[in-house]
Amino acid sequence: MSYGIEFVPGNINVKQVVNYCKLAESKDIDYAWITNHYNNRHCYPTLAMVAANTTSLKMGPGIMNSFTDTPAAMASYFCTLNEISDGRAVLGIGPGDLSTLPKIAINAEKPVARLEEAVAVIRQLCAGETVNKMPNRQFFNYDGAKLTGVTLPDKKKGVQIYIGAQGPKVLDLAGRVGDGALINASNPKDFQVAIPIIKAATDKVGKKGFDIGAYTAMSIDKNKNKARNAAKIVAAFIAAGSPPELLTRHGLNLDTVAKIKTALGKFDFKTVGELVSDKEIDAFTIAGTPEEVKMKCDELMKAGVTQIIFGSPIGPDVTNSIRLLGKYVV
Repeated sequence: MSYGIEFVPGNINVKQVVNYCKLAESKDIDYAWITNHYNNRHCYPTLAMVAANTTSLKMGPGIMNSFTDTPAAMASYFCTLNEISDGRAVLGIGPGDLSTLPKIAINAEKPVARLEEAVAVIRQLCAGETVNKMPNRQFFNYDGAKLTGVTLPDKKKGVQIYIGAQGPKVLDLAGRVGDGALINASNPKDFQVAIPIIKAATDKVGKKGFDIGAYTAMSIDKNKNKARNAAKIVAAFIAAGSPPELLTRHGLNLDTVAKIKTALGKFDFKTVGELVSDKEIDAFTIAGTPEEVKMKCDELMKAGVTQIIFGSPIGPDVTNSIRLLGKYVV
């Protein structure tokens, strides 16, 4: 089992992210994942700062996509970060946030096929190959592209690619072309559905050692009520963006979730707080005392998860929560 931590450089600045990452490293957390949203501070320079200020922490974007960034740009970026960090870089990439991309005038057509092609091109470029035209490439039919001014990653290790996956098509793709998957889920029920799809795909291509990451919404505090209250808004946003079949899987009331979605649309967080119950919190977050969090992380491990990522909000006091995670969970 390994452990990661996620930071969003939107509500915290880059210096704060770096300080939190240094603290996480001192608590034996293995990975730092920095989110990538156009409206926040950019993950690339943030990760460079993390790399320059840590010594053992692995790090990468969580996650990029091939609509806002090309495979050539991501390959160059990965190699640069890998050099700065002395070989500690990883790359998270997914099909793209289909609710965000239209806001920046991007028509996200064929996201899964585009992602698969992007991963293939990134691997070629990071291996030092020249990428020439190929008749079956629809999106990135490069004509003689090659990385020439970078230090390439070690040939044995190559570029470690984690696929951000939720639906069955992307879970299958992750198993076939990725080194790991980052799955936005905090509940064993979701992994009981996801892991068999990944395993079938890895078995198909004869792949072993695949890293299954649970990208959790985490909130830990010695005061149970504080921890769970800090998780309410996150649980609300996840519930509001979830398809009906996922809500039904967790026994949630669809009418209540519809009301939560309406309240969020009006920025009526008081009503949201009143509507979100323990059911929503337990379905979509890991929130509670250190003992409760440890128990839920153990349940994820039993379900087949191999990396637990402590995602936003982490807790009512981030510094204290990282210390608690290091002492009681890691």
